[in-house]
Amino acid sequence: MKLKRNKEESSGSSEGPKGKMSLLLAMVTLISAFGSSFQYGYNVSVINSPAPYMQAFYNQTYLDRNGEPMDSNFQTLLWSLTVSMYPLGGFFGSLLVAPLVNKCGRKGTLLINNLFSIVAAILMGTSEVAKTFEVIILSRVIMGIYAGLASNVVPMFLGELSPKNLRGAIGVVPQLFITVGILVAQILGLNSILGNAEGWPVLLGLTGIPSLIQLLILPFFPESPRYLLIQKGNEEQARQALQKLRGWDDVDDEIEEMRQEDRSEKEEGHFSVLNLCTFRGLRWQLISIIVMMMGQQLSGVNAVFYYADRIFLSAGVDKNNVQYVTVSIGAINVVMTFLAVFIVESLGRRILLLAGFGLCCVSCAVLTLALNLQTTVSWMSYLSIVCVIIYIIGHAIGASPIPFVMITEMFLQSSRPAAFMVGGSVHWLCNFTVGLVFLYMEAGLGAYSFLIFCAICLATMIYIFIIVPETKNKTFMEINRLMAKRNKVEIQAEKEELKDFQTVPGGQAEKEVSSSQL
Repeated sequence: MKLKRNKEESSGSSEGPKGKMSLLLAMVTLISAFGSSFQYGYNVSVINSPAPYMQAFYNQTYLDRNGEPMDSNFQTLLWSLTVSMYPLGGFFGSLLVAPLVNKCGRKGTLLINNLFSIVAAILMGTSEVAKTFEVIILSRVIMGIYAGLASNVVPMFLGELSPKNLRGAIGVVPQLFITVGILVAQILGLNSILGNAEGWPVLLGLTGIPSLIQLLILPFFPESPRYLLIQKGNEEQARQALQKLRGWDDVDDEIEEMRQEDRSEKEEGHFSVLNLCTFRGLRWQLISIIVMMMGQQLSGVNAVFYYADRIFLSAGVDKNNVQYVTVSIGAINVVMTFLAVFIVESLGRRILLLAGFGLCCVSCAVLTLALNLQTTVSWMSYLSIVCVIIYIIGHAIGASPIPFVMITEMFLQSSRPAAFMVGGSVHWLCNFTVGLVFLYMEAGLGAYSFLIFCAICLATMIYIFIIVPETKNKTFMEINRLMAKRNKVEIQAEKEELKDFQTVPGGQAEKEVSSSQL
């Protein structure tokens, strides 16, 4: 009975005021997500609407320099580079995650990262005046590096700031701001606003404003308490940061949980990516994040957005109004991700992942059928629109936001930076691959391309159903023990834990099981 009681105490599962969101925690969540995640989404779609005007600028600049118009193949190459350099930069940014967050901290990395965005915004905003299209392509790489860091560091930072009962909801907020960024770029990119020959440099340059705001405000918020205690070894600063974030003085339970994690880390040290890939005790966690990240990007979300315009045109939407319908799809994306913030703690991560990939799977299958029959059956074009909407809903509630939450939760402090590095790299490489390959897939397979996405969604859903546990309302140490069973090292861990409880005087456990034993 004593063992059971002590285990419950060590999990930090006390209720009461700890279930509430403090004003400071809400503010740091919003500033981090707006200053970083928002721009990731903004730059995903910002060049879609002004593409014809930007391509005309490329051609005119080339003509002014060389006295002859640009070859169409060369123009296609330049535009492909403009689009694809963003996810490629994202991959490079992901490789910087672990060294930067370990050396500069989570907040420090976000502050440094703002410099990438501000430099890129200035270069893009002045590119037309400077008559150079090369800096746009260079700036897309720089913005990609920024997004690669932001997409990994923000979920890590917020996951470490959050109490366990709010970790899922707060973890979805970065994805919410990504969708808001996409929507804002779509709205500002309308022909009547900035998506025109005069406005596109301003449209590209606006991306620096959220970074400037974050650079001015974020220094006044606390660093991650886990980083301060576990990696900097400063318990007093960690306690003060935690008290500010929670809004009360009694943070002993959470400090004790961090101490347990700290003891684990002292035995195992920091994980490099190579250590992570070869360590048996984290094998299924690593496989799980790779599968979820691949499923997230290879499930065809970018292809669905790409196909959306022609689906709406085939359904009879006027060509001049297609951009407004696209904005409405972006709005649905925001609303459903906003809903996910509120339901992730009640329904759990696992059910949202299964439901999200399930909806994507079914909608891709039906969309294939509808696209092939829309020339013979008139109402099939409307079914295609319904499929696009259902797909967006599925991705918004599960496939897009939850994998990043799961990386934070399935790894301890020592392995989390390396895990985000791996997960982020897979995310951006798959994003880059889909952008590169989809046009060829679509040319060769047509609507049957979506059957491939359907199969990927189904395979990801089956994997999650069999392997991925529910992590809702569990501490990081509890989740680590849970995954130990999947890694088939739980017997040794239980023995060690029992030994610890038996050997410490008074039955109070002062030592936590090392996650190197898990």
